Amino acid sequence: MDPGADKVFKALADDTRRRLLDRLHERNGQTLGELCAHIDMARQSVTQHLAVLEAARLVTAVRRGREKLHYLDPVPLHEIQERWIDKFERPRLRVLSDVKRRSEEAMTDKPAFVYVTYIASAPEKVWDALTDADLTAAYWGHANVSDWRPGSRWEHVRTDGSGIADVVGTVVESERPIRLVTSWGAPGDEGRPDRHSRVTFDIRQHADIVRLTVTHEDLDGEGELSDASSGWPAVLSNLKSLLETGRTLPQEPWLVSGP
Repeated sequence: MDPGADKVFKALADDTRRRLLDRLHERNGQTLGELCAHIDMARQSVTQHLAVLEAARLVTAVRRGREKLHYLDPVPLHEIQERWIDKFERPRLRVLSDVKRRSEEAMTDKPAFVYVTYIASAPEKVWDALTDADLTAAYWGHANVSDWRPGSRWEHVRTDGSGIADVVGTVVESERPIRLVTSWGAPGDEGRPDRHSRVTFDIRQHADIVRLTVTHEDLDGEGELSDASSGWPAVLSNLKSLLETGRTLPQEPWLVSGP
């Protein structure tokens, strides 16, 4: 068995760690204090359990201001599903796929979606895959077009030759190769920033691979949250496949819609 799978099974073997995952599955993006409120255990002990879950890539911590928020990372569970469950069980069991389907935080009045994936690549290559028009066209079905300077306009353009942009916005932050923040809106809402959502790509070196965290904030209700929850995993799985294997997955192009 590979070392990564060993860490996942070891982490899942402990009841406290499973309960912590349950809490994050119920409500993602919790602080240490919020998690401790549901676990009859000292903060230091809970911190140690979270460290084991992070080492197994089952939990990812993201700093927001002074807070450190913890998110369930469904990728290792999905990999176990594919390797140890899917080959023996048809049709696929729904439990783990439901875990992967949605990660949600409640930091503002509008819902947000957070997705974390690990890619065997370099930060610069991940950045280029997010910003290069030809590469995004290959795995996304839309070309991301901009000069990627802060304040510049960007477009999410169809690849059917029509030149139509389904999403437009502004480059809010651009720090190659670690952070990209963009606003997302419909072409008819360019003058309505209140109708725009916001997408942040955080790219971090993680040992010899890359941890990519995508946060889609200020979504307009459950409809847009549902679109993001189904769209982003498909897009990012295709991105991961392209960077790791040179091939895209056999699926339809996905559009993660703006407001």
